[in-house]
Amino acid sequence: MSSPAVSRRAQEIQASPIRKLNPLADAAKKRGIEVFHLNIGQPDIPTPPDYWDAMKSRIPQVLAYGPSVGIPELRQAICGYYSRAGIAVEPSQVMITAGGSEAVIFAMMAICDDGDEIVCFEPFYTNYNGFATMAGVKLVPVRSRVEDGFHLPPDSAIEAVINDRTRAILICNPNNPTGTVLTPEELDRLAGLCTRRNLFLLADEVYRDFTFDGRTHKSVLTLDGIADRVIVMDSISKRFSSCGARLGNLVTRNREVMDGMGKFGQARLCPPTLAQYGAAYMYEHLTEEYFADIARTYQSRRDVLVKDLEGVEGVFFLKPEGAFYATLRIPVDDSDKFAAWMLEHFNSNGKTTMVAPAAGFYATPGLGTNEVRIAYVLKEDRMKTALAVLREGFAAYPGRKTS
Repeated sequence: MSSPAVSRRAQEIQASPIRKLNPLADAAKKRGIEVFHLNIGQPDIPTPPDYWDAMKSRIPQVLAYGPSVGIPELRQAICGYYSRAGIAVEPSQVMITAGGSEAVIFAMMAICDDGDEIVCFEPFYTNYNGFATMAGVKLVPVRSRVEDGFHLPPDSAIEAVINDRTRAILICNPNNPTGTVLTPEELDRLAGLCTRRNLFLLADEVYRDFTFDGRTHKSVLTLDGIADRVIVMDSISKRFSSCGARLGNLVTRNREVMDGMGKFGQARLCPPTLAQYGAAYMYEHLTEEYFADIARTYQSRRDVLVKDLEGVEGVFFLKPEGAFYATLRIPVDDSDKFAAWMLEHFNSNGKTTMVAPAAGFYATPGLGTNEVRIAYVLKEDRMKTALAVLREGFAAYPGRKTS
């Protein structure tokens, strides 16, 4: 007798293009190959020591459950963070989550029933696909193009996919995987569209502190006339180089939405307690200069990427405006095959470079098959070596395309 079948949800959820090649990377390392990880947004910037000190100072005799919506100290500290940016937020409008991933899932579940739709702009953060599958939501893609710097398409293209099941528009700003920073005018367009079509606006603002070349980030929390339609998802993972803490947060001024998400939080009890004390301390004490210095670091690494790959035959991209990612069109027949080949069959003096195939960042079949995402999260000298190895890989790859 055969075993019971797994759910349709388990069968349909997408494998992460960021992590699915990890077994090949592990095998390469076992062969003695050094692998440069440009496939994942794992910063090498040290976690601030104060984070650990703040947690140590709060070690209890019993590590008990905390509040489902997060400890008051952290919710208040996040309000202070927004206040310093000129954005008024109250603690009751903030909910702490177990990572930014949970924040996205809770937001989707709070506004959507099974089969409802959310419009997003592809390429988008690949795990949105998985979150949508878990929440029973259909992501409806609208394409943005590398030739336009992945900025928003015309309103007509967006409105063309909106129907009676559409519940929201989802953006990531600054964008993962493209590094695009939406302009205030683009955000105003989205605000008007959401008002006209009675939609929520979900905004992943995890990278809001990392913008380049004098750009500033405009939060959707500042948009006029749509306060009750906005839900912001955020995280400390990249802001404080604390990916393993698994702490994120939601912000909304819509009381009904917050109440619904709060009940989801009750079902999973609470986010990690000790990590919240460390995060609260950092939100309260890290200065604007800290964030500016981190942004300058990523901008310098971005500049290395641009200098080392701009002009390479068959490679096309526009200079990223924020975050720490770039999506590149590359001269290969299939970026999945290329990424696997780099790990299985190629090395330069015992080194190879791991990238994320971009097809998994699209919802439309066939798109992204000649693109990769690169995360410029390594120190400049290692970035230069990783990119030199990548250029050699482009030249040596058997499936290279010359036009």
